[in-house]
Amino acid sequence: AMMEESKLTCFQRRYLMDCVKRGGTLPLQCHPTSSKEPAPAAPAFSPPVCQPSRLSAKPHLRPAKVCQAGDAYAREKFKPQARRDLEKEKQRLQNILATGKDMVECNVKRTLVQTKEEEIPEPDRFEELVNEVQERKEFLAEMEALGQGKKYQRIILTEISQKMREMEIIDKKRSEEMREIMTKDFPGGNPFFP
Repeated sequence: AMMEESKLTCFQRRYLMDCVKRGGTLPLQCHPTSSKEPAPAAPAFSPPVCQPSRLSAKPHLRPAKVCQAGDAYAREKFKPQARRDLEKEKQRLQNILATGKDMVECNVKRTLVQTKEEEIPEPDRFEELVNEVQERKEFLAEMEALGQGKKYQRIILTEISQKMREMEIIDKKRSEEMREIMTKDFPGGNPFFP
């Protein structure tokens, strides 16, 4: 019935029946008129033909007992973890209902701001510059000890002079600020600063 539906020629039907009687595998292609296989003349524009993979006689399905015996159906047990403190949530809700504001958050924000201000003192730029100049002097000394002093001397001395100039500017600003503070303290003028 399949041969009739596929509209095979008499030669193709005989060839397939012979293969079945011999017990061999069916051919992938059965040429229409002769038993000789013509030379394949593949045009340049057609893609290569992919041959289907041969299936084995045994099915690859596993029985249900084998699947159930493995860990495929085992589930991890749920382990609940506390995500938030319920007592704090109750207190917060009470504060919101009583005062209309979240008092806990305000207090937390204030304490965080106060601790940040206390913990992080503002770095003194003048001290940073002194440290940087000292580091550059040490580096230049190390390079001279290694015989590379001439290579780095001009660069390092230029950087040191820039740092010294910045230190002078900071020093002038500080001395001006100190003069202003001293003149404010003494209304009649300060005899110490001409």
